[in-house]
Amino acid sequence: MMTFNIPPFLFFLLGGLLLPLIPKRLRGGIFLIPPLLSLWIVFGLEQGTRVTLDFLHFELIFLQVTNLNWIFGIIFSLISVIAGVYALHIDDLRQQVAASFYAAGALCVTFAGDFLVLYLGWEMMAVASTFLIWARGTTEAIATGMRYFLFHIFGGVLLLGGILLHVADTGSLELTSFADGESLAAWLILAGVAVNVAIPPLHAWLSESYPMATVTGAIFMSALTTKSAVYVLASLFAGWQILIFMGVLMALYGVVYAVLANDIRGILAYHIISQVGYMVAGVGIGTEMAVNGTTAHAFSHILYKALLFMGAGVVLHTTGKSKLTELGGIYNKQKLVFWLYMIGAFSISGFPLFNGFISKSIIVASAGYESMDVAALLLILASIGTFLHTGLKLPYWTWFGKESGITPDKTPANMIWAMGAAAFLCTFFGIFPGVLYSKLPYPEMVYNPFQIYHLIEMTQLLIFTFIAFWIFRKKLDGEPYLAVDFEYFYRWAGKLVLIIAHKPIAIIDGWWSEMYSRLGMSISRFSASVVAGRAEKGFDNTVHNRLPAGIYSGGNFLIKFLRADNRDMSSSILYLLAITIVFIILALIRIMA
Repeated sequence: MMTFNIPPFLFFLLGGLLLPLIPKRLRGGIFLIPPLLSLWIVFGLEQGTRVTLDFLHFELIFLQVTNLNWIFGIIFSLISVIAGVYALHIDDLRQQVAASFYAAGALCVTFAGDFLVLYLGWEMMAVASTFLIWARGTTEAIATGMRYFLFHIFGGVLLLGGILLHVADTGSLELTSFADGESLAAWLILAGVAVNVAIPPLHAWLSESYPMATVTGAIFMSALTTKSAVYVLASLFAGWQILIFMGVLMALYGVVYAVLANDIRGILAYHIISQVGYMVAGVGIGTEMAVNGTTAHAFSHILYKALLFMGAGVVLHTTGKSKLTELGGIYNKQKLVFWLYMIGAFSISGFPLFNGFISKSIIVASAGYESMDVAALLLILASIGTFLHTGLKLPYWTWFGKESGITPDKTPANMIWAMGAAAFLCTFFGIFPGVLYSKLPYPEMVYNPFQIYHLIEMTQLLIFTFIAFWIFRKKLDGEPYLAVDFEYFYRWAGKLVLIIAHKPIAIIDGWWSEMYSRLGMSISRFSASVVAGRAEKGFDNTVHNRLPAGIYSGGNFLIKFLRADNRDMSSSILYLLAITIVFIILALIRIMA
């Protein structure tokens, strides 16, 4: 097979730049070319391949292939193809360009070999994904997008702060894994990554923004941001014990809040938090088997979660409704959509012969092998809640339940094709797990997901969950209220900051300005009498002595700066970049005020 060592993100970047020049009727098809090229290129990449560029005496690594990032590159490219098919019916240039740059950022992060390239991809994702929320066009979506953007800018600043400290400590930008609790730089980088992973209480951006995104934009968002962050965790923080606790917390937290959600995409958003929790716990366990489980589950999750969001998106697109309290009785109009959705629901719930079953169980088993019985038990319990809400509550009250009187519009054929492709892959990898296992970071792993005790365990849990749901189903229908999550406190804190900025700080600023003005006038009047008598002498002194000295000193400073050693010069530029970002954030806060 002919191979080309081209960073895959370049195809998406070039596609995003060229799309505005393409006629509207051709854009949908052209939009599929970058992910198809990326998928082809990634398939041919060999481990150890590198593409580098010298910059300010640092080596920027735009492509570095490992067993770990190869599989992430495959699934990011593949899901971009499927999402592109799902979006063929739209002609919104904003969404197409934003999705292209979004995927470019995710692949840039995935194949980055140094922290600077990773950071550039990280921020590209933050900006591009924001436009997929704003493209919805509603007042609520605009406000949600702004909060989403500020949240990710905050995470980006934490990440950049950690990178700067790391460069100052080591003099190197190259990506390297960190020992548990190694340094302040490592903790700051972890905090920045934790925002994108959506670890509570830093998760509120996800549960609020995904239901507000466009129908097609939500497919990209469900796949890229959290899973690219999981990849970074697995690369840099494998074996950090705190991640086991945080992962289990996420798995349970998402399930509990899904009980309270009324929006169908809101339920799915909370279950992203829950399912990513399994991956975070796997990274924390840190063994080869656990990292394999994290990778396999990220691969599986991207497929089935995209399928679930596509099913929910069809409902929203054809009915204009997304609340359980407003839906019901539309099964006869959307039988195929329902059953395709249910394949995703069976997958996320861990049904045998579906891909969630063959990936999630690796993480649980790895916890058991390391004698982490409590963590393993809690992760199994979280599976019960997943089936209860994603596999039973949501589809029952969306397609069955009470009669809503809604007549859905016809579903675009391309949406069905995309759902069919994702459903096929969920089933294929569930029946033939060896195809996926052979491509994991540690392919020598010996694990059989179809062991009798595992089959019996999951079958019992699923059956009893169904019985419990059927008995209490009327208690589990949606309620027309908004559950209070951490976003409430963030909004309250934001309002408090604005109040403080408008009132006390404004008063203090007024006092200071008045005092400064009066003091300045007094000094000016005093100086005028002194300077008037020496004006001519002072002017001559300035022109003939001080001005040349100032120019000479400034020139020396510039020469020293340009001749500084590599580390000093690059650190200075990086610190200037950090200060610039801080000022941008302050400007945004000022604009919002």
